Amino acid sequence: MTIKSLILAISLFGFSINTATANSELLKETQQASHAQKQHNTQRESGFKQTEQSLKAQRNALIAERKKLQKESDELSAIFSKNEKTLAMLEQQLHLETGSLGELFGVVRQTAKDLDVELKNSVTGITNNTEIINDIVAAKSLPSMSQLTGLWQTMTQQVQASSELELTTVTMINGSGHRQSINAYRLGNMALVGDEGFLRWNNKKNVGTYYAQQPEFAPSVTSLSNMEQQQQQIMMMAVDPSRGIMLDQLANTPTLKDRLQAGGVVGKIILGLLLIGLIISFFNGVRLFVIRQQIRKQLKQPQELGKNPLGRVLAAYDAEKQRSVEALELRLLETIVDEQQGLEKGLSMLKLLAALAPMLGLLGTVTGMIETFQVITQFGNGDPKVMAGGISMALVTTVLGLVAAMPLLLTHNILSSQAESIRTILEKQGLSLVAEQAEKETPNKPMGIAA
Repeated sequence: MTIKSLILAISLFGFSINTATANSELLKETQQASHAQKQHNTQRESGFKQTEQSLKAQRNALIAERKKLQKESDELSAIFSKNEKTLAMLEQQLHLETGSLGELFGVVRQTAKDLDVELKNSVTGITNNTEIINDIVAAKSLPSMSQLTGLWQTMTQQVQASSELELTTVTMINGSGHRQSINAYRLGNMALVGDEGFLRWNNKKNVGTYYAQQPEFAPSVTSLSNMEQQQQQIMMMAVDPSRGIMLDQLANTPTLKDRLQAGGVVGKIILGLLLIGLIISFFNGVRLFVIRQQIRKQLKQPQELGKNPLGRVLAAYDAEKQRSVEALELRLLETIVDEQQGLEKGLSMLKLLAALAPMLGLLGTVTGMIETFQVITQFGNGDPKVMAGGISMALVTTVLGLVAAMPLLLTHNILSSQAESIRTILEKQGLSLVAEQAEKETPNKPMGIAA
């Protein structure tokens, strides 16, 4: 037991020696790390102090710059206030010195602007120099005496030119796009007249072109030249006081042919039906007129049986007058019914066409509106000209349908009345013949037959 205890004690002593050695080394390493950390912290504190000093220097510099700028701003504000007071005093002095010249300058400048617009839109601009007018319009100060004189002279020339009929030479663009010089009459300040009528004048390009459509009684170089040679004071001519606006609108005014073309296929069908109906009406009208004349002649000469409805009724009476009154009446009624069918021949077709025309017009209206909605779907409704084609077709076909139906209904009514009048004459004559035949047979009957 003593030996084991000794061995154990020796072991514990060796372990404690090793532990003390390890602790000594750990302590040494810890001291070294602490020393290094202190050095690092010292370096960082030194950097922070340098940065703080630099920022303080910058701050001081900025404060000094701000004070300097504030001082300059105060000086500029004082100068600005002083300049405003000086400017107000100068403006007041200028107003007192100029007096009514300021208002005069405004009137002169406005007059120059109006005259400039007049010269740009007037055909007299081909002979006037507008440099002085442009200088006055662009001026910022009072006009000089030479400018005022030039303005007065230009206005005088414009007034004088507005009352003149002058033959001049102008440049025109023909239908082939080539320029050529032609003689043209200037009608005051309203229009230029060439060989083919009114010219549209472009002051910027100094060229003229003929309007697409000339009005009725449009003047020409020849007619105006003859008027001057014959010293006529008055001549019938069309004049556009709007200086081309109405002539431009005249080109946009559709003719009857353009309106009919706007109706499309449906419009052409309606016109075809109208033509067919008028042809039927014409032939039936002529036929009924001839029949009425023949019946009048037949009434005057009942013994001479002619080839007319009344003659055929009388012929049927002569052929069947040996029959009884009832049989004779039925035979005459049969003849009158046959003649009535001949009198009313074509009237049913005329009535059908009169009823069909408005329905075709309605069809064209619906078709045109469908086309309009398709265009709106594709291009929108921003431009009315895009929708004009469909709307025009819709309206024109409606008008054509009504225009076709009204004369057809009128002629149908007239022809039906004439046919009815002739049928009435035939029935009246037939009844008179039956009554005459009945009167002939009455004396032959026994006296008590009536009872």
